[in-house]
Amino acid sequence: MIQVITFDLDNTLWDVEPVLLRAEQVQYEWLQIHRPAVTERYSIEALREFRMKTWKAHPELAHHISELRRRGLYELQRQCDYSEEESQRGAQAAFDAFLEVRHQVEPYEKALEVLERLAERYTIGALTNGNADVYKADIGECFDFAFTAEQLGASKPLPDLFEASMAETGARADQIVHVGDSPGHDVAGAQQLGIYTVWMNYPKDPWPGGDPADEEVHDLGELPAAIARIESRQSTPS
Repeated sequence: MIQVITFDLDNTLWDVEPVLLRAEQVQYEWLQIHRPAVTERYSIEALREFRMKTWKAHPELAHHISELRRRGLYELQRQCDYSEEESQRGAQAAFDAFLEVRHQVEPYEKALEVLERLAERYTIGALTNGNADVYKADIGECFDFAFTAEQLGASKPLPDLFEASMAETGARADQIVHVGDSPGHDVAGAQQLGIYTVWMNYPKDPWPGGDPADEEVHDLGELPAAIARIESRQSTPS
């Protein structure tokens, strides 16, 4: 029977886009005050374009999103003629301003209620490609463990995060359900190891192709029943 449920975070347990926009605005305001030469040359939209170019130039940091953001901030300041020391210091301070707001997430309605209910029976874990710390969110108390791509140097759909959850809990693949919004990262990644999957499809998009998830839900409130159906199929002789 199922022992462990792992969750993606961004766009699975909360809407990340508004959070990122607020965090980037706060970071831009920090730069306006402390590195005005940057904001005189770059609008906030131009900064996003610069960051994307920086990320493409550093494929070795593909699984280290925080370091990628710091690297972009550093190179931005160097281009604006700040010294090496100023740029290093400013990159960290601007990133810290971003990260503080990035953790001010608002979990979806029913998230806490559903997680508390599931935590009574299952071990609960977080597996994220992003840089959110679930323990800084209101729902963090429900989680027994959490791993990020930055910690392991590998992002979903690579198997490392899923394998880490198995090593942490001692559970077999067929004793784990992974819940996520991405067909490619979450569903396909977990399927490679034989882990059960639930596709968290809030917008009710059509399945994009490939092996479908074991269950599809459109609201967190549907999740306990979806997991129960997986367990029911496990106990039904084929």
